[in-house]
Amino acid sequence: MSTQTNPDLPDLGTLTVTTVREGLASGQFTAEELTRACIDQVKALNGKYNAIIFENEAALDTAREIDRRRAAGEALGPLAGVPIVVKDPMDMAGIPTTAGWRLLYSGAGGVDLMPERDSPVVARMRAADAVILGKTNVPILSWTGTHANDSWAGPTINPAIEDRAPGGSSAGTAAAVATHMCVMGLAEETGGSIQNPASAQGLVGIKPTIGLVPNAGVVPLSSNRDVVGPIARNVTDAALGLDVLAGFTTEDPKTLACVDKIPDGGYASGLSKDALKGKRLGLYGPGWRKNELSPEASDLYARTIDELADLGAELILDPFAGTDFASYRQITPGTPFFDGRGLESIPYDMTKYLERLGPDAAIKTWEEFVEATKYENVLAKGAILGFLNELPDFVEAVKSPATPPALPEFTALKRAYLLLIEDVFARHQLDALVYPQMLCELPGLHSGDAILETTVGELNIAGIPGITVPAGYYASGAPFELIFLGKQWSEHLLIQCAYAYEQGTLHRKPAI
Repeated sequence: MSTQTNPDLPDLGTLTVTTVREGLASGQFTAEELTRACIDQVKALNGKYNAIIFENEAALDTAREIDRRRAAGEALGPLAGVPIVVKDPMDMAGIPTTAGWRLLYSGAGGVDLMPERDSPVVARMRAADAVILGKTNVPILSWTGTHANDSWAGPTINPAIEDRAPGGSSAGTAAAVATHMCVMGLAEETGGSIQNPASAQGLVGIKPTIGLVPNAGVVPLSSNRDVVGPIARNVTDAALGLDVLAGFTTEDPKTLACVDKIPDGGYASGLSKDALKGKRLGLYGPGWRKNELSPEASDLYARTIDELADLGAELILDPFAGTDFASYRQITPGTPFFDGRGLESIPYDMTKYLERLGPDAAIKTWEEFVEATKYENVLAKGAILGFLNELPDFVEAVKSPATPPALPEFTALKRAYLLLIEDVFARHQLDALVYPQMLCELPGLHSGDAILETTVGELNIAGIPGITVPAGYYASGAPFELIFLGKQWSEHLLIQCAYAYEQGTLHRKPAI
């Protein structure tokens, strides 16, 4: 569905970074015309899908400035004129950061967290000359990977299948991309929050290696697990988005580890429909996790295995069989399907986040944060983050929020994951793993059931990358997706695999 009236503009659902670049370069349309068309799309559809919660009033000014600079022959960034959205917890100067919580938004009776400057990822999008249309809906404090039902802004609806969960916590970003309000969006994952909404809505999501993309200036759940990545309608666009996001900043020292890991030419370089030929891919099985696929998911996965073989891949059954890998995962008491280890650092992480807001921030310390939100104590037993009390080291961490916690159990677990993954990859000469992203189809929007994924926890604690790609549909119409995952810093290889599968199958259908 498209709302634009300009006959020179392509259908918004067909827009890609490449078509935007070509259209602007040829004069087929201007950045202002494209931005107006996207704003019209937002006005037409956002009332139904509730993807964007704050519109960026400066979007048209940004587009006009891009047009002026183009006409003057000035250099432009790699995403010049490309309409994007930003997940609400990412600081963007001039717009409050609410993290989906009414107590952190004056319009819903709370206080505003107004950042004095952009988060690095937003700053990088601005520097790339993307046109930021607005900020997108999330559940309170990004706590769930299934929905945004408890947001002060209300639920986000899944455009791909409206009575099912949209995936979380980047629900709004995915819905904005799926409804053609924008070309790509910024998402963030601590425990499924990129891969789940991308897969739920028939999109491509890249969850990078931790340390590739900075997460300073983003409301934290865990500095040890949080990572920002793109959601787009195709693999190439997602890769081009990652090109802009990736790289070192002194604001996030762990990104120093990536400086020699980013490929020459960028993540969208060298993409080929033949990239799966000869690739050795490990398949999902009880060696990875004991959870079985539903009968329909198993049938769809069997079909994708045939497709992968036809595209030249060599497939290895359950390469983790015979190891104790599956025993590493522990569902944290108080959560439906989530291993929360690593989140113990949230008091310290929130302290550092609040410090970055600036001296005029309404909340400056963890103690002030707790006081401002005491009417909905998210850490209380039975509350959304009450499970943190079950985790090692959290009780001590909350006693001294300004002290960096040691997290010995988390670091030992991460080491064990990484060493065993390295061993299995070497033993089977694997290039990557390819799994169904979910065990079964999506739960109902208001069912209270969680999305049952195959990699959350293992992927996030180990800090390894993954990329989701559409792979068909259930009989109900719910999307079915694969996730390619691999060793640390293997994003370029995974993107190549995902691109070859995407182009070799072309499963994705527009959601609207």
